Amino acid sequence: MQKVLRWLALVLLVALPAALGADTVIEEIIARVNNSIITRTEYLHSKEQLKQEAQQDPSNADKIYAERQKDVLRDLIDQQLLLEKGKDLDITADTELIKRLDEMRKQMNLETMEDLEKAAQGQGVSFEDFKQNLRNQIITQQVIGKEVGSKLTIGKDDVQQYYNEHMSEMQQPEEIRLGEILVSTDTKPSADTTTEQQVAAAQAKAEALLADIRKGESFEDVAKKSSDGPSAAQGGDLGYFKRGTLAKELEDKTFAMKAGDVSDVIRTKQGFVILKVSEHHEAGVPPLSEVEPRIQDALYMHKLQPALRSYLEKLREDAYIDIKPGYVDTGASPKQTKLIETTAADSGAKPLKKKKKLGVF
Repeated sequence: MQKVLRWLALVLLVALPAALGADTVIEEIIARVNNSIITRTEYLHSKEQLKQEAQQDPSNADKIYAERQKDVLRDLIDQQLLLEKGKDLDITADTELIKRLDEMRKQMNLETMEDLEKAAQGQGVSFEDFKQNLRNQIITQQVIGKEVGSKLTIGKDDVQQYYNEHMSEMQQPEEIRLGEILVSTDTKPSADTTTEQQVAAAQAKAEALLADIRKGESFEDVAKKSSDGPSAAQGGDLGYFKRGTLAKELEDKTFAMKAGDVSDVIRTKQGFVILKVSEHHEAGVPPLSEVEPRIQDALYMHKLQPALRSYLEKLREDAYIDIKPGYVDTGASPKQTKLIETTAADSGAKPLKKKKKLGVF
């Protein structure tokens, strides 16, 4: 099970430090994780990103930042440990990275990857850094899914119990999810046609499209190919509507339809529309079958967080982690060890040993 984990949003924001060249000025190191380092610049950068993230909720920004800023170093260490585990598992994320980048390109209506790179550079973002961040995110998600998520079990009894205990939170008004195919009449007549002729042609086209759907062609495919509406690229999907949000004529028609029903051709100010009710939710508590996927997601996240925290503590116990005084890893395990070098005896230097002690410089 691989899910986008909002809980790890901060962990996934910062790229790994670049390899230091011979002429690079060494900056302050605040932590060592096996053979990698975490610098003060990375740490401050993560705190700034956290502050920007908290600003998305202006009324609670200060509270959110105060609560989460103490875990910034923990999250940076978490990321490094998960990325190193990804190497052990031979997870490269190459294929998924290309897929994600291509999805972004399409969403931005760009022709090529070069256009995507230019768009990133136009925003002052290094495309290589952007790709490395995205790669890190994918590797981290895949490690979590393989090492933690795949071991979680959610039984039918768990789902039923959650449903019984949260019924009051699941109360919902009646609503429908609509799709639309629009044949527009909002064009000026040409030299060879009149307005009446254009309207007649639009109606005939809409009737023909409806006939194709009645014969079995997918409503969504027809919308993508032939709809003049702004939702065409989404297969005509308009989203959800509650009672009182549509014009009364449309409300009366659509709320009388069942999920999967397609309307006749309807005349509107914009032209002729064909509507599909893809979902119809009655008022009240939805049946378990309808909300089961959402309940499974909620239970997954509820179980994942403590399981992930336990897994990361175990990774810490098997790693060499050294923290500079004044900085705290809030995810440190009581069983964590650090390597120290013993003094050389007359017979020769002794090897590194593990000492039961949380990492300090």
